[in-house]
Amino acid sequence: MSRAGPDRRALLAGLGAAALTTAFPAGAGARTRARVVIVGGGFGGATAARFVKTFLPEASVTLIEANPVYTACPFSNLVIGGEREITGQQFSYEALAAAGVSVVHDRAIAVNAARRTVTGQSDAVWSYDKLILSPGIDLRWDAIEGYGEDAAAIFPHAWKAGEQTLLLRRQLKAMPDGGLVVMSVPPAPFRCPPGPYERASLIAQYLKNQKPKSKLLILDAQDQFSKQPLFEEAWAELYPGVVERRGAQDFGRVVSVDPAARTLATEFESVTADVANVIPPQKAGAIAGIAEVSDATGWCPVDPVTFASTLQPDIHIIGDAIIAAPMPKSAFAANLQAKLCAFQVSRLLAGLAPRPATLTNTCYSFTSSDTAISITGVYRSGEGAFVSVDGSGGTTPLGAERYVRENEAMQAQTWFRTITRQAFG
Repeated sequence: MSRAGPDRRALLAGLGAAALTTAFPAGAGARTRARVVIVGGGFGGATAARFVKTFLPEASVTLIEANPVYTACPFSNLVIGGEREITGQQFSYEALAAAGVSVVHDRAIAVNAARRTVTGQSDAVWSYDKLILSPGIDLRWDAIEGYGEDAAAIFPHAWKAGEQTLLLRRQLKAMPDGGLVVMSVPPAPFRCPPGPYERASLIAQYLKNQKPKSKLLILDAQDQFSKQPLFEEAWAELYPGVVERRGAQDFGRVVSVDPAARTLATEFESVTADVANVIPPQKAGAIAGIAEVSDATGWCPVDPVTFASTLQPDIHIIGDAIIAAPMPKSAFAANLQAKLCAFQVSRLLAGLAPRPATLTNTCYSFTSSDTAISITGVYRSGEGAFVSVDGSGGTTPLGAERYVRENEAMQAQTWFRTITRQAFG
């Protein structure tokens, strides 16, 4: 795969906002007083709310989010590895409210597509002309025998940032030197395909520096994974003898766990862990099922141009919850999808036709606290599905000098500041 250089990736990342601003006719939505409701205040929902309000300043834009503080998943692996504080992951919605978005801290528990209403846990009801759902993911608690919500208190998943992130960090700190850390990786699709391997890298760094007699074992339901040659190169160079990985062909898929006995079982053997990070299979967040916009896969089919649900009218869906392969489930993708969805929804409400667009995704992964690797993809949306653009995108080159990976880490920091500013101000 050809590599997209740093300048090209920065350009691709910036196309979304710039192109949309120029493509939306001046004044087209100035008098549109439509009601737009957004459920879910992560990188997708918060960004969508901001951009709908930008395109349709007279519209009523309501963001429904249960939590008053958002805790970001990107960079949370640095928290687990002891290289970052959780406060650096936390963002309020004050700036979004100041921009004219009505921010409501409630939990959406019902959607009536026929009446076009959303009901909150508080019994409040919001009517909409367009509804944008950014549900994120839920964990499939029944997918691994023995792994339910109670088990996560012993074997944390840490796949939703917050207390689970801190729990895994505490467990690593409390583990005696010479202990075994076991990570269980689910089959695709799941949120952030390279995420488990970034986490493995940062845990390995912690073990190497703080508990050098300890080991990390990855039990993986996949045989191949995103940026695999780059991760394996980094592990061999930075953490020799620390990381061992068993893929599906090596009976690495975890089929059951016993938290009381601290064991994880594959089809071949049972492994006893001092610390276990079990990442279970996933599906779209609960509101997707409630709104009947998810299908038998657990994910949400959408029109690739407008992000409109193919199952329910006037509902649009963005972020990790949607079926967008080959575009991965990532914060970068959610942020760009949010901008595009806000653009298309605003055009529709202003009486304009939607316009196909080109989407990009760049995913940075830390291999240590000061080095990172990346992959970039480019996708078209106007052919009835998301389609990769041949010859575009690329990855960090194998065998690159350290300064290249240090530069990737600095770009990752810049990207995180940019995306959080766009979403949360």
